[in-house]
Amino acid sequence: MQFILNDELIDDNTLPSDFTALRYLREKRGLTGTKEGCGSGDCGACTLLVGALEDGELRYSTLNSCITPIQSLAGKHIVSVEYLSKAGELHPAQQAMVTHHGSQCGFCTPGFVLSLAGLYENAQRAEQSINREAVCDAISGNLCRCTGYRPIIDAGLSMVKESDETHYVELMSKNDSIKTQLKSLQTEPHDSSNYLQPTDFDQLAHALKSNPEGVLIAGGTDLMLENTQRYRDFDTLIDVSRVAELKHLHIGETSLTIGASVTYSELEDFSKTLYPHINGLLSRIASRQIRNRGTIGGNVANASPIADLPPLLLAFDADIQLLKNDGSTRAVNIADFYLGYKQTQLAKDEMIASFDVSLDKLAQFHRFYKVSKRMEDDISSVMLAVRFAVDNGELTDVRLAFGGMAATPIRGRKAEAALTGKRINDEHALNQAIEALRSELTPMSDMRASAAYRLDMACNLIRKAWLELNGTDVVTFSGHAVSDSILSTGLEASTHA
Repeated sequence: MQFILNDELIDDNTLPSDFTALRYLREKRGLTGTKEGCGSGDCGACTLLVGALEDGELRYSTLNSCITPIQSLAGKHIVSVEYLSKAGELHPAQQAMVTHHGSQCGFCTPGFVLSLAGLYENAQRAEQSINREAVCDAISGNLCRCTGYRPIIDAGLSMVKESDETHYVELMSKNDSIKTQLKSLQTEPHDSSNYLQPTDFDQLAHALKSNPEGVLIAGGTDLMLENTQRYRDFDTLIDVSRVAELKHLHIGETSLTIGASVTYSELEDFSKTLYPHINGLLSRIASRQIRNRGTIGGNVANASPIADLPPLLLAFDADIQLLKNDGSTRAVNIADFYLGYKQTQLAKDEMIASFDVSLDKLAQFHRFYKVSKRMEDDISSVMLAVRFAVDNGELTDVRLAFGGMAATPIRGRKAEAALTGKRINDEHALNQAIEALRSELTPMSDMRASAAYRLDMACNLIRKAWLELNGTDVVTFSGHAVSDSILSTGLEASTHA
């Protein structure tokens, strides 16, 4: 198991399979700039930069080291905060934080600095400017409890200016020495005795057959909480994140195929221009660090009732391709996949291979609404995925899929039936659908929202989708006319207003 840590080549095969990158840095290497805050990937104090060769180019992304097994980073370049300053010269992200007083207690500062350094690195490599939206996205998974975000955002916006003034121009992605070492590591096997990283179906089948008790892991953004929060020790982990057949993301003749090991960030980039509403939902899921690791298959297989992607797939009637250990496959529609709370169709010898989404349905009107207390890195109080098929002004097919409203993702079938076959501007049909929804949904109350709030919001979101379908950009909310843009951005803040 080899990787590059800052500027040192590491070769270590002595570690437990679930030994995290955070523990490795602090306990084995004495690099204590990386902090442990929540131990669950929520606060960003443990943020690291990780570089990987992609098509000959070195690209860096952030991750939460507290829930990332160190062995999953084999063959990559791991950058801790100690590596950023060169010969006494601060990195532009560090200098900007100093200039703009972006740190008080300092505990969260290394994580913020690495998130900003990753933004600086990628923007400079691509010769792109850095705007406020990019800065906020980069630090969306970093929690500051004392300084406040204004000076930190100011620091992010001034990094390029700081680099011009300090002449700090070295980009990690242009470091030929690191690139050469990583190229040599690409030819080396990444498997250890307790952490297997197959790269194709044949290797995966062999790993599963040889280790029947092995636990599958992809991004590990949920699984590793079993280790850090419940102190569960894993013996052998089989990492599927590098299996080529599980990384497919392409448009075929009739469907879009999404491999189970495709990350949120990869789907986000793919959908940015093709499917902007999908892209918009993905930007609301977790944080940048989590989206860089978390996978589509993991979100679905986890069977959480508040997962955000199952309602989307339910709205599109997606088919799930399941792969058995012997290499055979079977297809299951997403509507039949969930059997109950945390229960799915997956057999013990099966895993999710991919998802197929009809291009015809992707071309139809669709919207996704996530209501939560925070814009990023938060659990849905209510999630609604909508698809309307329209023919000559008539709704011929309706899908209303909800998350956070029951033990599994569910459809509002009575509400769908009330709208199907009606004119798109038939407000009476809309009101009937809303009444039908009130009769069929029985949400629970918890710390995120009351049952009454959830039900009211679900009904309001259906009306919002209907108004958007009809091209209306003004809605009536609590008796007041407000712009659609205000409502869409204000839902999160209004959760418990």
